[in-house]
Amino acid sequence: MAEEGKADEQLFQLLSGLLHQVETLTNQEEVELRSKIEALGLEVTKVPSKSTQLLDELEIAKELDKLSAKLDDVDEMISSAMASDPQVQSLLSGTADVWMPVITATADERRNFTSSIADDNPNAQAKGSD
Repeated sequence: MAEEGKADEQLFQLLSGLLHQVETLTNQEEVELRSKIEALGLEVTKVPSKSTQLLDELEIAKELDKLSAKLDDVDEMISSAMASDPQVQSLLSGTADVWMPVITATADERRNFTSSIADDNPNAQAKGSD
């Protein structure tokens, strides 16, 4: 579970970094996109309460629909940014090999991905154990 949290944290750090680069390149602050990324990051990393763990199938479906709608909003914002600015498209396309595997992976694949990063980078393990 902690490994999945690290992968999520890395993903949102990457998204924030990419957004910062876009803002720097365009000299425009993307307040709405930044707030949506932050909100999605909080939603993904928040620990469910005990009562949430006892949801029935209908309630789970409703929660999944809400999360899906949030993801659709982020997707729409990214798509419109890419369509309106070739620099954004170039930046996202040029870094897709970094972020696409993370966001399309299953939870198990993300855990394995995080483990392989830690294996490849002994400094990351030292920092993580502090």
